Amino acid sequence: MNGTAVSAQKRGLLPISQQSVFVLSSLAYHDYEGVALRGDEKPRLVQDLGDKCFFMLRNHGLITVAGNVPDAFLLLYIFETACMIQVRAQAGGEELISIDPRIIATAQQQAARVTEAAGGAPAWPALLRKLNRIDPSYRS
Repeated sequence: MNGTAVSAQKRGLLPISQQSVFVLSSLAYHDYEGVALRGDEKPRLVQDLGDKCFFMLRNHGLITVAGNVPDAFLLLYIFETACMIQVRAQAGGEELISIDPRIIATAQQQAARVTEAAGGAPAWPALLRKLNRIDPSYRS
């Protein structure tokens, strides 16, 4: 929901939190073309995504790309958290403090160091256990 709210904002994700810095270091955008039922949009989606991990579909929401489900989940969690922080900060009505672009430029290397050992893998088994307790029907 927060991702959809930010996807409708002209400036998109703002550099105002540590979470946004990691996202902004590998973020691509795609303009809204209506409900994705037309095959001719696929090449534009691929082109707009390029080699990025985070993908904001304008006026629609968020997508992440990773080599496995745990890492994709972790990226999406960070992405949605960055959007939630932005929506809450904007609700405060104060002028927001932007993070220096030079910090964003080095964030991709920092994020790789933080997640290089395990990525989203450590949290994944715990999340599956929680999901099993809440509603195990997802396995069917």
